[in-house]
Amino acid sequence: MARTQKTRKLSRSDFLKLSGAGLTGAALFGVAGCGGGGTISGGGGGSGGSTFVFGRGADSISLDPIHATDGESFRATRQIFDTLLDFAPESFDMIPALATEVPKAQDGGLSYTLKLRKGVKFHDGTDFNAEAVRFNFDRWRDTKNEYHKGGGGQSSDFAYYLAQFGGFDDDSVIESVDVIDDYTVKFSLKEPQGPFTRNLTMSPFGIASPAAIKKNVDDFWQEPVGTGPYTFSKWERNSQIRVEANKDWWGTDLPASQGYGGPHLKEVIIRSIPDNTQRVAALTGNQLNGADGLVPDDVPTVKQQEGFALEFRPPNTVGYLAMNNEKEPFDDPKVRQAFNYAIDMPKLVEAVLGETGEVASNYMPPLIPFFNNSIEPYPYDPDKAKQLLAEAGVENLETELWYMPIPRPYMPDAKSVAQIMQQDLKDVGVNAKLVTYEWGTYLDKTGKGDHTMCLLGWTGDNGDADNFLNVLLNSASATPSAASNVAYYKNPEVDKLLEKAQTTVNESARQDAYYRAQEIMHEDAPWVPIAYVKPPIGLQDAVKNFDPNPTSSESFNPVTLSGGK
Repeated sequence: MARTQKTRKLSRSDFLKLSGAGLTGAALFGVAGCGGGGTISGGGGGSGGSTFVFGRGADSISLDPIHATDGESFRATRQIFDTLLDFAPESFDMIPALATEVPKAQDGGLSYTLKLRKGVKFHDGTDFNAEAVRFNFDRWRDTKNEYHKGGGGQSSDFAYYLAQFGGFDDDSVIESVDVIDDYTVKFSLKEPQGPFTRNLTMSPFGIASPAAIKKNVDDFWQEPVGTGPYTFSKWERNSQIRVEANKDWWGTDLPASQGYGGPHLKEVIIRSIPDNTQRVAALTGNQLNGADGLVPDDVPTVKQQEGFALEFRPPNTVGYLAMNNEKEPFDDPKVRQAFNYAIDMPKLVEAVLGETGEVASNYMPPLIPFFNNSIEPYPYDPDKAKQLLAEAGVENLETELWYMPIPRPYMPDAKSVAQIMQQDLKDVGVNAKLVTYEWGTYLDKTGKGDHTMCLLGWTGDNGDADNFLNVLLNSASATPSAASNVAYYKNPEVDKLLEKAQTTVNESARQDAYYRAQEIMHEDAPWVPIAYVKPPIGLQDAVKNFDPNPTSSESFNPVTLSGGK
């Protein structure tokens, strides 16, 4: 196996994506509006005069992006930090950010040279340059680096660097980051990495101020300093994070069509409201300008409310029922195929997700390059399911179906999904007892393979098939603890295909490998794939230029408010 496969061990906390971590009992906090309390509306378009209040389901864990894995941390760090590359609005088309262009692979994919923007300042007034880029990557990669620490009590310990670049020290696919001149940096790799440039777009790899890290690395996670459109102001735990406009942001005069421009808001308040009903009530009661984490039942409520609109994030998710391939009877592909036939997925998706969901056919969403359109979902065929179960000798099967205790972007109502599945399985002679645990325990136990079946899902990070198929279904990810491959699916042929796709920059070769891997997975059926979900976002009509991001962490620099006081 290639280095990037052999050493790839994902932290289980990677599954705490998009507000899954740190859920508290925090109540709906009072909000300050234009007049100091009560409702808010607009705030005056243009720069300087407005406050944008956004509601979300949980607090952040760390504001040092390299130490985070949860989407609620990235929602805040996206405002404070910039990455070298980014995606255009509502797409996975790469665009320059702190780099001035998207680099081409050199030396057969073994090196990349990035030209950097000149005149960019960190929020502490220090210069952004090639040395700053090298400093950040050296800090992340080298475990002997004196700044390879920090992150606070719930630090992920640089988990995303390990996950995306193969490991630390000698295991890292990045061999060196060299300063060519003040505004040119060269990455040298030990082997080609297909998703390398896409990895550079990811929120964990926001470029931090070396001076601020050197000054106090242990507290940087709560005193962040980047180059982004907003500067950090205040973090009130389990309540809200405040950021203020960076008037000297480098992207102010660049095209708004590409996601630049602004910031047009004087201040952004990112408020944590764990209870979904309270969050929707705060939105429709004009205590928030916008909110996400809405469940499908909220969609018609917000639609019908005068003065509000809905946006949908592009469907960069997959929800699934993972069958533990190492436990009987799920070690038999006939049983796994039977479960795919047994569940009326179109009916389930319509009942639970409504217009926000699309029945899944593959193990990654169609938004992602190299999606194999020729694969069709398993049809609902209970007679076929009974036949396969009989052939496998497992009629009248007793098992457990675990479901998540909290809403997730890829599955906002896991209990309802589980109940519908339970009934469909009963119709083919399977008695599935429903089981759930507190979220942290659920992740821990499924990461150890304690389950026979469990509901989970994934939201993509970088717009690459590697981030779905390799993370979730490679044998290397089926670890004894902290597994991300919770199906414990191990197919050497699939592993070789995923390795081939990951370690080449040849697009045709990557497509061939991913297409074949998807075909084999569909036949092996380690999951029952459920749906691709487009998470809804509720906004006041006064909110303009909110560009939903597939990875769920929008930068608010383009946002304006109209019709305010």
